[in-house]
Amino acid sequence: MMAEFKKSEKFNGHTMEIAHHDPNDIIEAEPLSWKFWKKRRYVVVLLAFLGFFNVYSLRVNLSVAIVAMTENRTVIDDAGNISYEQDFPWNTKEKGLILSSFFYGYITTQLIGGFVGAEIGGNIVFGLGIGTTALLTLLTPLAAKHSLEMFLVVRIIEGVFEGVTFPCIHAVWSRWAPPLERSRMASIAFAGNYAGTVIAMPSSGLLASAYGWESVFYVFGIIGLIWFVLWVIIVRPGPECDRYCTDNEREYIQKTIGYSGNLQIKHPWKAILTSKPFYAIVVSHFSENWGFYTLLTQLPTFLKDTLNFNLDKTGFVSAIPYLAMGILLGVSGYLADWLQMKKILTTTQVRRYFNCGAFLSQTTFMIMTAYLLDPTWSVVCITIAVGLGAFAWSGFAVNHLDIAPQHASVLMGLGNTFATIPGIVSPMLTGYLVTNQTSQEWEAVFFISAGIYLIGCLVYWFWASGELQEWAKSSEQKAKEAEQRQLSMVVNVSGREGYVNAGAELKEQ
Repeated sequence: MMAEFKKSEKFNGHTMEIAHHDPNDIIEAEPLSWKFWKKRRYVVVLLAFLGFFNVYSLRVNLSVAIVAMTENRTVIDDAGNISYEQDFPWNTKEKGLILSSFFYGYITTQLIGGFVGAEIGGNIVFGLGIGTTALLTLLTPLAAKHSLEMFLVVRIIEGVFEGVTFPCIHAVWSRWAPPLERSRMASIAFAGNYAGTVIAMPSSGLLASAYGWESVFYVFGIIGLIWFVLWVIIVRPGPECDRYCTDNEREYIQKTIGYSGNLQIKHPWKAILTSKPFYAIVVSHFSENWGFYTLLTQLPTFLKDTLNFNLDKTGFVSAIPYLAMGILLGVSGYLADWLQMKKILTTTQVRRYFNCGAFLSQTTFMIMTAYLLDPTWSVVCITIAVGLGAFAWSGFAVNHLDIAPQHASVLMGLGNTFATIPGIVSPMLTGYLVTNQTSQEWEAVFFISAGIYLIGCLVYWFWASGELQEWAKSSEQKAKEAEQRQLSMVVNVSGREGYVNAGAELKEQ
């Protein structure tokens, strides 16, 4: 039911009532509660969370499995002779190539995924991206045993299919997420990334030790395929296509997002590529990913070789920062929506304060990590730095839906293309800087990350916006705004005439 207020005006001797509507004041008949399954859009959120769980578990399991694949095993024959063997005698250069090969495919399909998702439905492409990656994961042991080249091809193709996931989920939110719930819905789903990291890293080690390295790929591949079947059966492109979505929820979602039913979207490329709010998002995404990928790929090495952690503890300690981030993502998303709902802050203020506050904090704690280099305090600082990144995700990561909801998947595809570069460059740069595992070398790594966070903070503060951009408005929205302006002019004119007429009548008396 749409909230409205009416103003009575006298115009040419007649009293008229004009209603003024505010989309943010639309109220759903049955409000949200802890019974999330009663709201179809939150069933979509749950499955998206599990989808991103698979995205990252399928991505990071190799970083653990490759240790078991290349380890030297002691073999004692019947005569008591001792020898050593390994499944794959890959050197350090070959292992680095295998671990980075995923991103060579991943970076190629960001824009394509966003474009195709906007055209045919984000739910279809999102599901196929993860489902195909899961299938290829099941084939990974066979490919690895065939040849190194075949293994690299499979990893690159996995990256190609996973590359569509982030852009396409924005196409899903553009149809399912009311404006005042975007932050919490997106952040809950994105928390699946970190849940996948936290669970996949230690469990991959346990699986490899107990059942062999092949089990890592079989287990996570099967989990991914089960999710794919559920996603295809349950999730639809939008509420209008979902027979289990109630009429009230469907009407509420469509009215708040201004859904027109038109899937044929023309993207204003020139306006997009000259938009400062869009570039603010891109720079912030790049900055956050630089720090994230630096720690994701290098933290176990840093803990073991510089802070002297035991190898068996490294995997679990490395997962702590991502556990913190996964928990705080839900908190930050809910808080961001609550501040907008209560009209304490505007959308622009929420995005700016959350994003820049997180980046300034991350800059500070990265610098502290560089200076302290203490086993306990370094882990604390890194955990806080990574965890507070959750608030940045309630800033830049959902900002595409604010400035251009119909084009959000394409904007995410463009932005994530550049934001994937840190995944390739950061580990290479760290490898170049850190050759002897000294504290001075690691200081440079943390200082670089802190500086990039600071740049992202400054750009986002001055260029970010939470308002729908003029170039992103549909013809229906522009027509509605023109109609509202005409009504406002009528109100102003009738108000002035009514005042003059009333004065004349008093004079005659």
